[in-house]
Amino acid sequence: MASKQLLVLAGDGIGPEVTGAALMVLDALSHTAGTAIEVKEAAIGGAAIDQTGSPLPESTLQLVDKASAVLLGAVGGPKWASGPRPEAGLLNLRRHMKLWANLRPFEIFPGLEDRSPLKNAAGVKGLFIRELTGGAYFGEPQERGGEGEEAWALDTMIYHRYEIARIVRLGFQLAEEAGVPLTSIDKANVLESSRLWREMVNELHQDFPGVPVVHRLVDSAAMDMVLHPHEFKVVVTENLFGDILSDLSGGLVGSLGLLGSSSVSGVAGTPGLFEPVHGSAPDIAGKGIANPIGAMLSLAALMRWSWQEPEWAMKVESAVKAVIADGLRTPDLGGHATTEDVVNGVIKNLGN
Repeated sequence: MASKQLLVLAGDGIGPEVTGAALMVLDALSHTAGTAIEVKEAAIGGAAIDQTGSPLPESTLQLVDKASAVLLGAVGGPKWASGPRPEAGLLNLRRHMKLWANLRPFEIFPGLEDRSPLKNAAGVKGLFIRELTGGAYFGEPQERGGEGEEAWALDTMIYHRYEIARIVRLGFQLAEEAGVPLTSIDKANVLESSRLWREMVNELHQDFPGVPVVHRLVDSAAMDMVLHPHEFKVVVTENLFGDILSDLSGGLVGSLGLLGSSSVSGVAGTPGLFEPVHGSAPDIAGKGIANPIGAMLSLAALMRWSWQEPEWAMKVESAVKAVIADGLRTPDLGGHATTEDVVNGVIKNLGN
């Protein structure tokens, strides 16, 4: 394995703790393999605001451009409720890196079935593919006007064919690799942008005739994710729906602390942004009890996607599952284990 350049953006709250835990796992793995990893760190979010006044300073962007992958902790917190928003740093980073797909796997791990609200939790496993650059989050205009009872607010949900085509094509590719249907979620009975979305899915289906397609409306899909979660194997959807439903998947598995994510440009082997899906959790920051599993699984995704090292990724994932099966649980999972306990357990299981 050639030398890799990793940029760590620890961010705010528990971000430094969980990225630090992931780096310990990486160090143990690279040491065993005799491989050098060049790790650099930079500021983002609230920490960057405190240092430079900007949630994404130019000095950070310069290091981003040189890295083969970026591992992020978390951004935000009540300290920055006014003035520049830490979250703007993350949105601008995705835009700078030209990332348009967010991959968020979810799985109820053996040994954690009791943490899920589902009656039949065993075997639930799937992947959300969320479009990142279009929809209501980025449509223009976004504005407010009027006064008093006539005051109004406007958001614009807009999608271009190329934005839909590239994310849907990626969805078909990943469903084909997994040998499962592609579930597409929209609101085509109401929204014009969703009607275009569904048209594009049907059009691209011609290039993947061996992959069954299931169209679902977002409201009924949310209900079915709770009632029939095993049906959702590979799911592709637009920005707003993906943001909401992928967090719902966190509720199904028992804790957002168990989920990692990848923001990529759709081509494996290219730089991406990898981060746990939990927030900065300022209420537990510095207490040493943050769940680092989401950050570790994000590291595994980084190894598989940007570094093209699936064997390393599988070692991390297997070690995480072994620790969970052994009953080691942080407080968010109803246990008393510390962040350090999880790190030590994962490192111990790396060679198994």
